[in-house]
Amino acid sequence: MLFDNSLYLSFTAGCPLNQRPPATAIRPSACPGLLRIVPALDGGICRIKLAGGVIGSAQAQAVARAAARYAGGVIEATNRANLQIRGIGEQQAALIDELLDAGLGPTTPAGDDVRNLMLSPSAGIDRQLLIDTRPLAEQILATLQTHPRFHELSAKFAVQLDGGEALAMLEHPHDLWLSALLLDDQPYLAFGLAGCPANDLPLAAVPLSAGHGLVVAVLELFLDLARPEQTRMRHLLAEISPAEFLAQLTRRLGFEPVLVSSWHRSAVPEFLHIGTYPQRQPGRVYMGAVAPLGRLDAAMLDGVARLASEFGDASLRLTPWQSLLLPNIRAEDAAAVTTQLQHLGLLCDAADVLAQLIACTGSAGCAKGLADTKADARTLALHLQDQPQGVHLSGCTRSCAAAHVAPATLLAVAPGHYDLYFRDAAHPGFGRLHARHLTIDAAGALLAARSRSNTDD
Repeated sequence: MLFDNSLYLSFTAGCPLNQRPPATAIRPSACPGLLRIVPALDGGICRIKLAGGVIGSAQAQAVARAAARYAGGVIEATNRANLQIRGIGEQQAALIDELLDAGLGPTTPAGDDVRNLMLSPSAGIDRQLLIDTRPLAEQILATLQTHPRFHELSAKFAVQLDGGEALAMLEHPHDLWLSALLLDDQPYLAFGLAGCPANDLPLAAVPLSAGHGLVVAVLELFLDLARPEQTRMRHLLAEISPAEFLAQLTRRLGFEPVLVSSWHRSAVPEFLHIGTYPQRQPGRVYMGAVAPLGRLDAAMLDGVARLASEFGDASLRLTPWQSLLLPNIRAEDAAAVTTQLQHLGLLCDAADVLAQLIACTGSAGCAKGLADTKADARTLALHLQDQPQGVHLSGCTRSCAAAHVAPATLLAVAPGHYDLYFRDAAHPGFGRLHARHLTIDAAGALLAARSRSNTDD
């Protein structure tokens, strides 16, 4: 069951009747949102989309309270730098009211689904950034929510804005991605369609000042050209070449984008989302900590929020690695904050094997899951204690927990049994199939032996 009517009434309770948007503004969808709770085996799911992945400490505490009061207390960090609450019972309207009162809702009901803009978690504070993307992101998010035509976009249609930071997720595919570069010492935005900066060359580039106009033009052109069943950019590009799309886009922009086909976004170091790193602001550091297997409880989130208020700027940043950052910590406080984060149950060291494992909800909470991936991931961790490595456990082929291809993927085929894949650019999907129908213990032994031998690249 979808709860559109009650959520609509909750959202508009304080609005005069003649100012309320039509109830159809909250559309049916299988994707959870803040105003639309969708059912799962373990209860309802509410997804809270965060502007730029940022949430204030008071807002985080409101999420923790709502999860404890009206749900099972399970809070998930998502791979799009958002939060979601699981296990919601009958008091879904009260939960939504608390989140709206905390300022976590969209500006319009129909704008909730389309707030899909991902920034680098260290936007504005990264020592290697080329531009501060936050002002442009604010413009884009406002337009996505207030431009009625953009409410036609799929709830999965997504945009990425990368400012050249060292801490950046470059492997998640997006319908439109933008990445900062300098041309003659002037800031530009390279952009590409239906891909990601790590794997794809840009279509072209525009001056930073034209970035907002570019996003609007791309989205409007997509909606003009796509048929109703073509909900993602990749669907449209299966019929229209990128060159033709660029030609039509150029006419809309009124100027020629710069061709930068030889430019490629520089690779970034791994694991900068875990640990303590200096910011561009003197004397300040950001601190990254991983929620084991992407899950927090109410006490954990409340505790981290309190640390952010006491030692930082009273904000948290979620990351695409299902982790969080505390920005603007004084360097001399870092050791004390690390100790307290660990006491709360967060992982602050990339050498911790659980910090490198990804697991979806699995059969314990999802009807499509073929195995209890969360429990199996903890069993797998026991085998990999001395050889931490990136492994993704997926309960089905949808790969909900990882938008990128992990170095190794265990795809569930039955309870406690998995097919093992290794990432390989020559093989689409999860990569190269290595073994079938492994028990989780057998998979752990194989992965540990492979890591020790280091002969299979």
